[in-house]
Amino acid sequence: MGTTTIALWAFLALGLGAQDPSGDDRLYGRVVTAGGRVYEGFIRWDKNEGTWADLLDGSKEIPWQYRRDAERLDGRSGRERRERRIDFLGFHISWTEGEDNPPTTATSGIRFGHIRSLAVAGDDRALLTLKSGEEVELEGGSTDLGDGLRGLVVEDAERGQVELRWRDLDVVEFMAPPATSTAPARRLYGTLRTREGDEFTGFVAWDTDEILTSDVLDGLERRRDREIPFGEIAAIERESASSARVILAGGEEMVLRGTNDVDESNRGISVSDPGLGQVTVSWDEFDEVAFHDAPGGAGYDAFDGGHPLYGVVETVDGDLVEGAIRWDNDEAWSWEILNGRLGDVDMDVELGQVDTIRRLNEWGAEVTLLDGRAFELEGSNDVDENNKGIYVLLSDGETVLVPWLDVLEVRFEVP
Repeated sequence: MGTTTIALWAFLALGLGAQDPSGDDRLYGRVVTAGGRVYEGFIRWDKNEGTWADLLDGSKEIPWQYRRDAERLDGRSGRERRERRIDFLGFHISWTEGEDNPPTTATSGIRFGHIRSLAVAGDDRALLTLKSGEEVELEGGSTDLGDGLRGLVVEDAERGQVELRWRDLDVVEFMAPPATSTAPARRLYGTLRTREGDEFTGFVAWDTDEILTSDVLDGLERRRDREIPFGEIAAIERESASSARVILAGGEEMVLRGTNDVDESNRGISVSDPGLGQVTVSWDEFDEVAFHDAPGGAGYDAFDGGHPLYGVVETVDGDLVEGAIRWDNDEAWSWEILNGRLGDVDMDVELGQVDTIRRLNEWGAEVTLLDGRAFELEGSNDVDENNKGIYVLLSDGETVLVPWLDVLEVRFEVP
């Protein structure tokens, strides 16, 4: 790492104190408990979500209409059905690979900024009311929902910090923080670079736990315990599989090791990018992160609650099919998430931020965002031959299916 880079990081870090402390990008809301108590303030959800751009993860039931369409259209998803055979001890067993019955559930996620309220609907289920008025039911599939929730912390102005569990909750009403409010700590924000040279800028979650400037990075420096508030850190660089170089705002450097914050047992570094979605980078793929000010513009009012996906599907034969789009027969709204991998980086791309998707081959697609960034993704049924097809609702009410292998490009438009 060059001296110029260190100086730049130190300069950026010194500007953190000048950032607007109102916490407009921080989660804020009113929490009503099952016992009728009410708390209001800045919210930290499941330890690693604390801003409107962060993802609430779960799974959803696929509507019966979608499953009916798949059956009616004979499941023409473009996936090759393969005959398989095993010969064992004189017995011949054969079968056809493929999906006779459409799945009934799918992984899902939504950014907190789209949600008006969340009501507990069971041990691992929640009913979300979005700003658009749409209601969505999600259930566990992560620690964000259900008894696996690692705690919901409310910074209540009168009662101080209140920590609640899933079974304590009844309803959470989200809202922009009052203009007079002051967040007790800022959300970590910075630019991460991978070892392949890809860069992502947004709200950082370190080791799936640390998200605020008041959180602490732990490690050993020459057998000496160090606990450093993230607000004092300008940058972190992967030194080796078992250590990290930490650069403080004042320019001091140290190499730490011996904890999952700074070695290969780190559970991953996530970046919530308002113009993309979320990326998660493993320690092996991580190179460095430089912390700096958030530019603003990612407050609660920046999220619209979503709208139906709409666009034009161009086939390899040159046909154009226009209408409301259902991607992979389960994503139909702009708030929904397209999953894929960019090398060893997990990508969760909000479909409302996508301009075009161009199929490159059976195994991948190029996803171009509204801001012009483009990524070649693979490793998910959203972008490979396991895609169940692009369903398009035409203006005359007919639904047609464009199988994945027939897709050349999909261009999204605002309906």
